[in-house]
Amino acid sequence: MHTDIMEHDGCFSATIFVKNELGLHARPAARIAQEAQKFKCELRMQVSEQEVDAKSILDILSLAAGHGSEIVLTAKGDDARQAMEHMAQLFHSIVGEEA
Repeated sequence: MHTDIMEHDGCFSATIFVKNELGLHARPAARIAQEAQKFKCELRMQVSEQEVDAKSILDILSLAAGHGSEIVLTAKGDDARQAMEHMAQLFHSIVGEEA
């Protein structure tokens, strides 16, 4: 799998489409938050106009990212590139595919 990660002024981003029929529900949200907490950098998720902390399961669930949703994942900070590579692959395996 190839992940298309963009960089702009030290901020990394990737777009993931939710292909999972159940969308981004509690179990994958918990796993995403748990993995995100392993990194020092700021990790954010955005669906439409709503942006949340990817380290918070409640924030992730508040996105209500259903099947077909487009999620933009961003990382900024010391280990941002490493975090983005790990998280983009995790997202792909859990809910969908990258853009």
